[in-house]
Amino acid sequence: MHELSLCEDLLNQVMQIAKQNQAEYVESITLDIGPLAGVERLLIENAFSILKIDTVAKNAKLIIQTPPIIVECVVCGQQSTVSANNLVCLVCQSNETQLVHGDELILVNLTLFTAS
Repeated sequence: MHELSLCEDLLNQVMQIAKQNQAEYVESITLDIGPLAGVERLLIENAFSILKIDTVAKNAKLIIQTPPIIVECVVCGQQSTVSANNLVCLVCQSNETQLVHGDELILVNLTLFTAS
């Protein structure tokens, strides 16, 4: 369950940002988790609910967005939005594609509450 260690790293980053900004608490955390990231959404949500206890993010809402899978064709150079089980160029039908987006795990937004 590598989601637990990913969530630990995420919360460490969030706590560091909250401290740098003198935040009293974290209201929400928004993540982009690509379909090909190898991360189970439910496991991240469960790990987050356990690890956030006794942190500045204890009441934070975790928002998970799923960006599309985008490939770029080596043959025609076009980009296509595709499904996880079909990484073929939609323009020329070539299977010679490179992944542009879809395997990321990114902290997109952090909403902090500060007193001042």
